[in-house]
Amino acid sequence: MIDPLNLATILAMAIVTYLTRVGGYLFLRNRTLSPRLTTVLESAPGCVLITIIAPQFVSGHPADLIALVITTIAATRLSLLPTVLVAIVSAGILRNLG
Repeated sequence: MIDPLNLATILAMAIVTYLTRVGGYLFLRNRTLSPRLTTVLESAPGCVLITIIAPQFVSGHPADLIALVITTIAATRLSLLPTVLVAIVSAGILRNLG
C-alpha cells in the first residue's frame, strides 16, 4: 500500500506540472511571439536539464564524471533519446564497476 503522504506528493507534482503546461498555453494563446521569445522558450527545457546534470561536474565521483564525458560525446552525435539511454547505461555500469 502506498503511503498517503507519498501519494499526495505525487498528485501535487502532477497537478503543478499540468498547470505549468496548460498555463503557458492559456497565457500565450492569443499572442504572436517574437523570434527572440520563441528561441528563449525553446531553450528552456534544455536549461532545466542542465540544472539537473550540472552538479555532477563537481561531484568528485570518477564514475559520474566519466559517464558525463561519455554522455557529452553521445550528445554531439546522437539525438535526445539515444543520448539519454547512453547516459543511463553508462552511469549505471560505471557506478557498479566503481
